[in-house]
Amino acid sequence: MPKTMGLLGKKIGMTRVYNEMGGVIPVTVIEAGPCKVLQVKSETTDGYGAIQVGFGEKKAQRITKPLAGHFKKADSEGFYNIREFRVQNPEDYQAGQDISLNDVFKTGDIIDVQGVSKGKGFQGVMKRHGFRGGPGGHGSNCHRAPGSIGCSAWPARVVKGKKMPGRMGNDTVLKKNVLVVDVRDDENLIIVKGPVPGAKQGLLKLFSK
Repeated sequence: MPKTMGLLGKKIGMTRVYNEMGGVIPVTVIEAGPCKVLQVKSETTDGYGAIQVGFGEKKAQRITKPLAGHFKKADSEGFYNIREFRVQNPEDYQAGQDISLNDVFKTGDIIDVQGVSKGKGFQGVMKRHGFRGGPGGHGSNCHRAPGSIGCSAWPARVVKGKKMPGRMGNDTVLKKNVLVVDVRDDENLIIVKGPVPGAKQGLLKLFSK
């Protein structure tokens, strides 16, 4: 079942809110929308139903001519971020249409949030995979090294998927079942419970359930 609809947003940061009982709820504030529909894709023309939306206005002098022509078809200005959302009824949308927070989300909804996790650079096995490490004494020559990785005479190779040092983070992460604490359509802000992937000012995709 494809995602029904969603919005693009920008992670502002984390704070806290209080419920009726005085309890503290850690939340993430996201600036979401308004997004403009740039293109409508259907089963007959493209093989699947989806809408292409733009978020984050871009100055005209920073837009290439091919993209400028694409934006012109939707009678819109330029955008930094262009993404697609799968929809079941693409005929319900039209190019140039604006989609705001209230059109998609409301307080109490359960949504999915997708973002790119913070990049950590090249890391060793202790930080990347949680290895215990070698003995801590001065005589040990193996404090943070991964140790042996071979498989002896058979199969005489390193097994695919072996936990090794390497790039950590900077991965697309989807966090499911996130509670919407508050929707402030006049400020284009949606407040969700708990943390979401990515750094501040990072692009997020918000999916309705």
